[in-house]
Amino acid sequence: MSETTVTRRGTAAGGAGGVGKRSGRSAEGRAELRRDLVRAAVDLFTARGYDDTTVDDIAAAAGVGRRTFFRYFAGKEDAVSPDHELGLARIAEVFETAHPAEPLLPLTLRAGETVFDLYLSEPDTARKRFALVHAVPALRDREAAMVHHYRRLFTRELTARLSGVEDGDLRAAVTAAAVVAAHNQALRRWLADGGTAEGVPACVVHFRKVADLLPLHEGPDLEQVTRRLEQVARALER
Repeated sequence: MSETTVTRRGTAAGGAGGVGKRSGRSAEGRAELRRDLVRAAVDLFTARGYDDTTVDDIAAAAGVGRRTFFRYFAGKEDAVSPDHELGLARIAEVFETAHPAEPLLPLTLRAGETVFDLYLSEPDTARKRFALVHAVPALRDREAAMVHHYRRLFTRELTARLSGVEDGDLRAAVTAAAVVAAHNQALRRWLADGGTAEGVPACVVHFRKVADLLPLHEGPDLEQVTRRLEQVARALER
């Protein structure tokens, strides 16, 4: 973090010190400011509890005012999440800019992988975030809603590419659900393995194992698609 861009925020446990001016005018500056707000929120929720932390507390710990906080988040429940708008935009861009000849299976995996760094680029924050989402219903509901947005985006992109293919809409729906579920399962495995930066490559490798379960290969009929869906469901129950 460059001191020319951002004034260092206050203590992780929630002191109001460290308030200062910062620049959020550039895209890089805005992204850095958002990360500081997320770190402040995660640290405060962890130290004080979600219900006992206010928007003013988060803003003060990040070194900004209340109005600045609301330029980035609608409420404190949003301040813990990764930048889902960026994640969705990345996935859409992968599909929009893909070469027409690129096979659909690697394209789909490539799109899914673009979101990992939003969760894993800061392991300490990621570990705390996952613990909070598990413990706080409001945060859990927020993440569940975002899962739906990712699944809907994949379904829309895949349906467009599978038009004219037998059971194309079913294949798209199954693939979208499986890719998003595999992404979440890989993240949970990463956490179980310690949630370290060194474990990130293995997390991505684990995610890619979903490829063999997806109905995007040439030739599978509806019965095979259904069997793959059942395989995904059983794998997620383990």
